[in-house]
Amino acid sequence: MVNYIEIFNEQGMDYHTYRTLVDQLLLEGKATGDVTYDLHYTKMNVQRMTRVDKTATLNSDLLETIHHLKGKYKLLVITEGWCGDAAQIVPVFNKIALASPDKFELKFVLRDQNLPLIDAHLTNGGRAIPVLIVLNESGDQVLATWGPRPHILQELLKEWRKETTEMPVLAEKLHGWYAKDKTQHTQAALNVLFTALEK
Repeated sequence: MVNYIEIFNEQGMDYHTYRTLVDQLLLEGKATGDVTYDLHYTKMNVQRMTRVDKTATLNSDLLETIHHLKGKYKLLVITEGWCGDAAQIVPVFNKIALASPDKFELKFVLRDQNLPLIDAHLTNGGRAIPVLIVLNESGDQVLATWGPRPHILQELLKEWRKETTEMPVLAEKLHGWYAKDKTQHTQAALNVLFTALEK
């Protein structure tokens, strides 16, 4: 049984702490994961997160939805610094929390340090990230989950994997899609998620 509130309170990092951890490990020649190839991905992902931080803005539909929420929620995100999808998406979670700090408390935890947590939220049997877990205000109830990427991209990835299994090729297609989309499908999916919370 996963103790969400304990993980949230004891291991959860705010966005600034998470970003600082990824940056600091990179300076030391390390990544949040255990394998050395993660360094290349982490370096690219720091650039991606910085770009999304600077350029993405929440659209009016999502802003209206979160401003009309009556409840207060804890947002727990499972992520890793080496994960390409996470780099494109976690800054959006941060922008949502910043847009309504009276409604959201946002914390990040590392997947590989929380295997029972990710194993409770598998995607097609895999430990795909990021995963957003929406908890009630007291943190003892899971109200909704989302991840690891917008549905349309999940479907595209299935098609791309029929053509190739080479990760550099898939990563190029994936990040090309994110660059063109400018977080809009991610925002649309999160709008649906938050709209459903209080229905």
